[in-house]
This record gives sequence, C-alpha cells and structure tokens, in this order.
Amino acid sequence: MEIEDFPLKSSDKLRYADTDRQGHVNNAVFATFLETGRVEVLVGDGLADDGAAFVIARLELDFLAEVNWPGSVEIGTAVAQVGRSSFKLLQMVFQDRKPVARATTVIVQMNDETRKSQPLSEKARIRFGVLTRPALDT
Repeated sequence: MEIEDFPLKSSDKLRYADTDRQGHVNNAVFATFLETGRVEVLVGDGLADDGAAFVIARLELDFLAEVNWPGSVEIGTAVAQVGRSSFKLLQMVFQDRKPVARATTVIVQMNDETRKSQPLSEKARIRFGVLTRPALDT
C-alpha cells in the first residue's frame, strides 16, 4: 500500500524528544501519529451526536520498520467498515514513502450518560461511507 491509496492524508514532524536510547522514534509516539490521522476523520464536522462521544474500543498496531529522526511521517487513514454504533479505521504510517506501521482501530460512539454504545447518526454514516476503502483492509 501507498499513501495515495488513502482518502485522508496527514503528516507529523518528528522531534528529537520522540527518540529513544537506540536513536529511533519511540514506539509510544506511533499512537500520536495515529491520533493525527484520526482527527482528520472525527473533528470539526459534529459527527458525534449531542450527549455522545467517540471512544477507542480496540487498537491493533503493527510495527513494520524503524522511524528515524530527523524528518517527518505521513499518515494515511481510511474507514474499513461501518457498523451500527462503531466503525473501523485502517491507518498506515510512512516515512520517506516507506510503510513503517499499520494500525486497525475500532471506534464506538458512546452515550455520555449511559456509558453504553449509541447508534451512529445518518450524518456520520454518510461521512464514513465517503471515506470507506474496504479493499485496504486485508
């Protein structure tokens, strides 16, 4: 897969503080890269219903290669599947066009009061439908 395969693309600049003793970017920083990509999907459009929020229910992260400072990474994000109250994202992180990480994240819309899942709105379903690329989820 290449960054062009994803409907949403974002980037992060690597910081020296992101590195570990071995001189490569610490594995915990990869979660921040994924957050950068998720924000492209979730923030600003009012997709979560009033009185509800999106929460991560599952995150699978595969490290494919080291990331080295200095430089930057690109994050590709696509919706792989939409359920009743949840959706699954597929994301890949690239450095110098080389895939360095792959992640699958399940996000659930949770009712703030009941703390239980709540069905997605039609607005959210339409938005996620536009970003769906099931073929990437292999």
